[in-house]
Amino acid sequence: MSFPHGSDLETTTRLSRHQGEAEARTLEGWRARGGYEALRRSLDMSPAEITEVVKASGLRGRGGAGFPTGLKWSFMPKDDGKPHYLCCNADESEPGAFKDREVIRWTPHLLIEGCLIASRAIGAEHAYIYVRGEFFEETEVLNAAVVEAYENGLAGDGVLGSSWSCDVTIHAGAGAYIAGEETGLMNSLMGNRAEPWAKPPFPAQAGAFGMPTTVNNVETLAAVPMILENGADWYRQWGSEESPGTKLWSCSGHLVRPGNYEFALGLPLSDIIFEACGGTPSGKPVKAVIPGGSSTAFLSSDELDCATTYEGLAEAGSALGTASPIVMDEDTDIVAAMRRIAQFYAHESCGQCVQCREGTSWVVRILQRIEAGEGRPSDIDTLYELCEQMTGRTICVLADSVVFPLQSSLDKFRADYEALMKPSLVAAG
Repeated sequence: MSFPHGSDLETTTRLSRHQGEAEARTLEGWRARGGYEALRRSLDMSPAEITEVVKASGLRGRGGAGFPTGLKWSFMPKDDGKPHYLCCNADESEPGAFKDREVIRWTPHLLIEGCLIASRAIGAEHAYIYVRGEFFEETEVLNAAVVEAYENGLAGDGVLGSSWSCDVTIHAGAGAYIAGEETGLMNSLMGNRAEPWAKPPFPAQAGAFGMPTTVNNVETLAAVPMILENGADWYRQWGSEESPGTKLWSCSGHLVRPGNYEFALGLPLSDIIFEACGGTPSGKPVKAVIPGGSSTAFLSSDELDCATTYEGLAEAGSALGTASPIVMDEDTDIVAAMRRIAQFYAHESCGQCVQCREGTSWVVRILQRIEAGEGRPSDIDTLYELCEQMTGRTICVLADSVVFPLQSSLDKFRADYEALMKPSLVAAG
């Protein structure tokens, strides 16, 4: 749910405005809130017209990469005679992120409507929603909503009495983090191991079942109906030129009011942490924040006034990512926090790429040694070298997901690492 505080924050609850309303889960309740009117409108538009509205809105992918959504749709081939597919990535597994889960739990028909509109835009007649295996309640809610959609002519043959048909299938994953990578997701969907594949071919060329496919995130697709209903200019009244609209935020860590929020893009990160979330429960200063989920770079306490846009966080040396800030107060052991992050990614590596498989495990072992007080100054140099060897050398970006927080923690909190090393070992070099 969204818990806005302060006049500047109260006006931005758009995507989350019906979260917490049990009636919004049902088709009757959703239609009473204007649901599926955007889908009805899309049926009077050509696929190109739908795509142009979304492109003009500036909506960017909300799963982490931030790629322009309308542009991504435009990559799908036209009139090629092949089946096209839409895959909704609901495999939310990034440590710190829990926003998509709430969208599914409270507004399943919003997601289905977004999937149907996107499917029409890309010429697809089948949409798959790939749900994280641990989302048991959410899968049940989503399945019930899909049944309602079919029973009322909103999915399947002749959507809303039109000549266009589109099936919607829910596919539950098995809990692998790597299935959140788009090609790993499609491999899993096809019954294979959830291993990413090298690009090209890109999904728009040959994706699921070897056919043109678009993969979009839950929040991305959930934003589509309101854009189509209200127009691109309406959406652009929030955010910046490069990062328009509102954004769901999963705020966790040392906070008085952790939880899901929705804000216009562009607020200072410090406003989210201190005004909306109340700062730290202990009242102690913030030491560090990972702003976009565990795969993004650490920010120190003097970097928190950066704008929460894609470009603003990039300028600060980190990334918006999934917009999932993890806040750490001054008592946080940065080395222990980094070791836990590295352990997660080492465990979730699919093992295809040597740099990822071996690199992540080496990082874990070195961090464990430092944490145990057995580290050497050369370990820090070795960690930097591992960062260099792991970056940009693998099929997917899982290895980079370790490098970004690791390298930034070394750059900004090196003293924390050195403080754990035995004086005799430090003297010996």
